[in-house]
Amino acid sequence: MVRLRAFAGEMGSGSVSRTIRAEQKRGKVRCAADRSRQKRAGLARLDIAELQTWVGKTETISDQITPVPMAAMAATLDIDAPPPKAGDPLPALWHWLYFLPVHRQSELGPEGHATRGGFLPPVRLRRRMWAGGRFEFQRPLRVGETYTRTSRVLSVQHKAGRTGPLVFVVARHEIGNAEGMAVMEEQDIVYRDNPNAGATAPEAPIAPHGAKWERVIRPDDVLLFRYSALTFNAHRIHYDWRYTTQVEGYPGLVVHGPLIATLLVDLLRRSSPETTVRRFSFRAVNPLFDTAPFRVCGKPESDGRTISLWACNDSGELATSATATIE
Repeated sequence: MVRLRAFAGEMGSGSVSRTIRAEQKRGKVRCAADRSRQKRAGLARLDIAELQTWVGKTETISDQITPVPMAAMAATLDIDAPPPKAGDPLPALWHWLYFLPVHRQSELGPEGHATRGGFLPPVRLRRRMWAGGRFEFQRPLRVGETYTRTSRVLSVQHKAGRTGPLVFVVARHEIGNAEGMAVMEEQDIVYRDNPNAGATAPEAPIAPHGAKWERVIRPDDVLLFRYSALTFNAHRIHYDWRYTTQVEGYPGLVVHGPLIATLLVDLLRRSSPETTVRRFSFRAVNPLFDTAPFRVCGKPESDGRTISLWACNDSGELATSATATIE
């Protein structure tokens, strides 16, 4: 800092400029951009120390499995099903219709998420994405029964990504009642900033071949709105085209990661209706948008218990990969 202030006002001198360039080459002087990056990295380290105090934080929500959300989800997924009745089992992943945090309008941020710093840590990066999850289904949730979901923040990690800082949060949710745990979920959330203008996305991997089952999904804004409403998800990237394209820089409305996972399990249910899903995991690889159809695909593996599932865009690029264990 002292040396740079001493040189200030003399930068018109070619000899001084050459001296600075020479000393930069020898590593004796860091440029202002380097110092700025160091400052941002230092702030990130201070922030992550604060964010990690959220590890161990818990939240408990109780809810009754009522029939209307279940019927509405069946309609949204275009399933011709009879009206749900007491005792009917809830399909895998449809627990996302329940145990919803209910925030007042004044508690929402400009992107539609609740103001950060409640159950989840207050990560000051604009984009929050559902990166994946792991599930165990020990017994089905049933219509008419009341359950409690206990959630805990397991970890908060900071990583340097290709386009900037990333923060990964893992939360564990256990759903059960007096009879014991029914569903276990580990949820992976990633936070990142908006990419710089003109930044190129990394090359997307090609989706697997050899699908036994396949279904084409046309993700229009009506489908995305209905799923947002069912899950009480006010994140504007799923229904507000102007905000999504002009503020966050996406090419179109973003298909919900949980909706893609739900469609993958729905493909399995349609293709093999007698099977029971015991475990499921998925990982988001690339986003899907309402600008083009996408495909959900699957095939059983040779062990007879493992199902490989994936979603790909209309160019055949992998968007989501998943695995289900059935019986």
